Amino acid sequence: MVKAVLRGLAAALIVWSTTVSSPAYAVESLPLPEAVERLPLGTESRDGYTRSSFRHWNAGTNPTDGCHTRAEVLLHEAVEAPTVGANCALTGGAWFSYYDNTTVTSASGLDIDHMVPLAEAWDSGASAWSAQRREAYANDQGQEASLVAVTARSNRSKADQDPAQWLPPTAEAHCRYAAEWVATKLRWGLTADEPELATLRDLAGACPDRPVTYEPAT
Repeated sequence: MVKAVLRGLAAALIVWSTTVSSPAYAVESLPLPEAVERLPLGTESRDGYTRSSFRHWNAGTNPTDGCHTRAEVLLHEAVEAPTVGANCALTGGAWFSYYDNTTVTSASGLDIDHMVPLAEAWDSGASAWSAQRREAYANDQGQEASLVAVTARSNRSKADQDPAQWLPPTAEAHCRYAAEWVATKLRWGLTADEPELATLRDLAGACPDRPVTYEPAT
């Protein structure tokens, strides 16, 4: 009896120890100018980059639903829900591409943009990550800013450029875009180079009250 009680106490202690030792990641929200200043300055390098270093799309947040990450993002962002068929084929529906202020009525006309492109993430620190962390980044649905459904033409115009090189063609989108870019970099602990920081500071000056909300990725 005593041994059984002791074993129970030991098990409870292990659970308690595991619980209290797990790191807590709090959601942070701050104005865009302050958020920009939290970005660490870094020197970018694309040495060794290949797109295949970031496995995507994977089975998504629900591996049993038959929908990979791309389809899950499309379902989440639809302004009119599509019909979901066999193998998660999507028909109908509507989406709003905020980059270019365009409504799209066919999933095939959309790309899922990595807010901070994979190559830019590699340049900014992801080259040192494990393959598992790069896969988590490439399929990140834990923060809405990380992946966004936009027109294929706007995504391909952006390619792997940072805000110093490319901004959405719709000027009204610039504040949102800057905030989501910064939120993604802060979430994943990525650096920014000098031209990028200079552009982000200019954008922040134009929308000083724009909030940046992010939760550090585990």
